[in-house]
Amino acid sequence: MGTPEFAVPSLEILLDNGYDVPAVVTAPDKPGGRHGVQVPAVKRCAIARGVRVLQPEKLKNPGFLEDLRALQADLQVVVAFRMLPEVVWSMPPLGTMNLHASLLPKYRGAAPINWAIINGEKETGLTTFLLKHEIDTGDLLFQERISIGENETAGELHDRMMRAGASLVLKSVRALERGEAKQVPQTDALASHAPKIFTETCRIDFAQPTAVVHNFIRGLSPYPGAWTELDGKTLKILRSAKEEAAVSLPPGQFFSDGRNYLKVSTQDGFVHVLELQMEGKRRMNVRDFLNGYRIGSGA
Repeated sequence: MGTPEFAVPSLEILLDNGYDVPAVVTAPDKPGGRHGVQVPAVKRCAIARGVRVLQPEKLKNPGFLEDLRALQADLQVVVAFRMLPEVVWSMPPLGTMNLHASLLPKYRGAAPINWAIINGEKETGLTTFLLKHEIDTGDLLFQERISIGENETAGELHDRMMRAGASLVLKSVRALERGEAKQVPQTDALASHAPKIFTETCRIDFAQPTAVVHNFIRGLSPYPGAWTELDGKTLKILRSAKEEAAVSLPPGQFFSDGRNYLKVSTQDGFVHVLELQMEGKRRMNVRDFLNGYRIGSGA
């Protein structure tokens, strides 16, 4: 059970290691995209590998539940899917296993990779656990620690965790199959949360310290993108660098030599803009942007 690219390596590793995957459950297709419809990455993979695909609108639909029971699955594996009702996650005899992109109980919720970087964490990780009622609270199976680079973006960390997660899924499935998986209850007192991110969440506050602004930018890159406004238009900043300096400037002012650099004042220095995307334009590096856009210092 999964939908985006993050879930694809986990499906592939199970198939490559001889596991019988009788079906994939994924989100319905959406309107849009190059061919008029957006097909989930997991569906594309499943079709290519000859695996049956189920795309229920509602997970409590009687027809879907009947199809699910007919599969007689020993175990359900969830990677980047939606919240499951109990009638679904309690169905297989071995339960339903989930891969989560944090070291649970830290960063429970929809956006663990983003919030770990936004909060300046030096380390995060991956967790497999068995589902129960409350989201991301089930008993832990295995965890793997992963360091976060000082300038690493959410997209870059996502890609590393996607590959490492597949190996952890295989390890967990093997342990459950053999009856060797130790289940460790989570300590709720240590829990933190990683709520869903909305457009307004992504607005940059340059009155924060330089390091905080830099972490915010890379934690939202490449998607959905941290943004501010320039000349009345939305400007997404997708890659940045820190310059901590003793300045007494109002935060949020742009400075540029018109050719090589663009930086914005913060509480205690500047954030250098390295990659950006102006409203209605493609993503580009700062030099390409400055070639076609004149900006006055102090804007």
